[in-house]
Amino acid sequence: AAAAAAAAPVISVEDLFSSLHRHIQAFEYEQAAKVADQVLTAAPGDEDALLCKVVALVKADAIDRALSAIRGASVQIDLGFYKAYCLYRQNKLQEALESLEGQDRNSMVLQLESQILYRLGRMDACVESYEKLQKFKIDSLDLKTNMVAALISAGRASEVQRMMDALKVKPSSSFELAYNTACSLIEKKQYADAEQMLLSARRIGQEMLMEEDYMDDEIENELAPIAVQLAYVRQLLGHTQEALVAYTDIINRKLADVSSIAVATNNLIALKGTKDASDGLRKLDQLVKKDDNKQLANGLDFKLFPRQKEAIYSNRLLLLLHANKLDQAQELASALSVMFPESVSPALLQAAVFVRAKNISKAEETLGQFADRFPDKSKPVLLARAQISAVAGHTKLSAESLARIPDIQHMPATVATIVSLRERCNDVDGATAVLDSAVEWWKNAMALDDKNTLDAIMNAAASYKLNHGHEEEAAQLYEELFRSHGSLEALVGVVRTAARTNLEKAEAYEKQLRPLPGLKGINVESLEKTSGAKHAEGAQVGKAEVSEAVKEKARKKKRKRKPRYPKGFDPANPGPPPDPERWLPRRERSTYRPKRKDRRQQVRGSQGAVLREKHDTTVAANASSTAGSKPGHAGASTSKGGSQSSTGSSEPARTSAKSRRKKRS
Repeated sequence: AAAAAAAAPVISVEDLFSSLHRHIQAFEYEQAAKVADQVLTAAPGDEDALLCKVVALVKADAIDRALSAIRGASVQIDLGFYKAYCLYRQNKLQEALESLEGQDRNSMVLQLESQILYRLGRMDACVESYEKLQKFKIDSLDLKTNMVAALISAGRASEVQRMMDALKVKPSSSFELAYNTACSLIEKKQYADAEQMLLSARRIGQEMLMEEDYMDDEIENELAPIAVQLAYVRQLLGHTQEALVAYTDIINRKLADVSSIAVATNNLIALKGTKDASDGLRKLDQLVKKDDNKQLANGLDFKLFPRQKEAIYSNRLLLLLHANKLDQAQELASALSVMFPESVSPALLQAAVFVRAKNISKAEETLGQFADRFPDKSKPVLLARAQISAVAGHTKLSAESLARIPDIQHMPATVATIVSLRERCNDVDGATAVLDSAVEWWKNAMALDDKNTLDAIMNAAASYKLNHGHEEEAAQLYEELFRSHGSLEALVGVVRTAARTNLEKAEAYEKQLRPLPGLKGINVESLEKTSGAKHAEGAQVGKAEVSEAVKEKARKKKRKRKPRYPKGFDPANPGPPPDPERWLPRRERSTYRPKRKDRRQQVRGSQGAVLREKHDTTVAANASSTAGSKPGHAGASTSKGGSQSSTGSSEPARTSAKSRRKKRS
């Protein structure tokens, strides 16, 4: 064996590199990796051989082996870019981004960085990275398509047309660009135009893929995202039945990729709502791993964007709540807050679970902690906490939650709600401070359209202060209103409030009131000396006279109608008067006599003994009646009991319905 090994020819490194080059040219990447190993065996420090091996393994989709080769390399060579790419392929996005730190910002690094940021959902940073790429002037349609997609995902759909003009591309350049243009129209709520653009994208895609000799199933798989988006647009347009049929067809045919099927399933459940929670849960359970319901199946964790995964998990949690599966809902809510710590929906859903479990304090605490950590996203969270606290009777916490929302803090409806909540917890000073703050804020708004709002809030503040003992502050507000507008209501308010604090001011403003007609001839001093009853005497007398005249007139107009009698009734000869008790039940009338109960012996025993027992009873009754009758009258008459007995022998006595009910009871 040693001799054979010694006799084996030694292949030079140059020949090995030639063989390596031939395998790469023939796309035989596994063979190329093996030859690269032979080169490294012959020349352990060869950097080119190591780089060829890593690239060949990446091209062969052997990502794990490529990453192992990078980490186990003894050669001092910078493989940070390839390491980042391998981590990106393994969906270790944060590690991949860290591996790119310190790399030269060339076009390859910037493209990989943009892809990683896009998958992480950091769209603003992704757009910045793509903007840096533009200076390299790379003429790649795929790259331009990715730039447009990143701009739409960043919420800058209005800039799409400008970027496409700068990149010198049109929607008709590819079906991907037409699809992205349709997405930008959806973001701008131009749903009808988006529908037409999606139909155009589907037509362009079918033509392009047929030219490339794709099969029908493959074409349908490639264009599945367009079909799902088209169904979504029709859903937004109100064509719910068409969208329902489209979603169902995509799911049942299973010709789309797993991510499109997942999106279609989620949209279908959202469209149906909570009509059939069990069916919706069964469909969503197919997207979740059986052993761990906090992870998606079929590699969806790597294929869906974070907001898509969040939507699927959120819908599943809502269905669990509607199905009253609180334990599973609580477990999923806790996991969501960890998976999406900066998102609003998990915090709201977790609070909803606590409310369903009647743990109000925990729900309020959860929402408050999220609002403290993310003040810029706190508006819906604080609104939810205000609602929960108000329903639970925690009026102070509810008012504080509303007061922490700057956007609506001074709006009239919010001010009215906060004042009402403060008043319920007897915090009059707090309510007054809210009104003062609102008045000051609207004064500084300095908008012509806000004049009416300022007047309304000032009027409400003055009325509130007047009702709660702050007369001087109320008088100042009314006086300011009167000076700015000269309204009669403000003048009346000034007189009312100043009359309690400053009589001279009240009299001065009272002179500006218009005199009421009919009051010039009234002596005020004599009127004050009269009692309250005589105060309205003249008016009452006049009113009484008017009412008497009206009654007399109505009395004259009233005609006397002839009485109507029953048919056949003669009023001249009415006959005996009707029974006054005719409307009472018979048992309650004075003439009612109850029937006697049948006291005869009831027949008991077997069916065959009935006739004999009846015959014996009859004979005994006749014998007793004969023995009891007077002498000389035996054949002429019988006793009353004998007569009843003989009658009962031929026909059983019938009991009344009332007696039957008594026996049953």
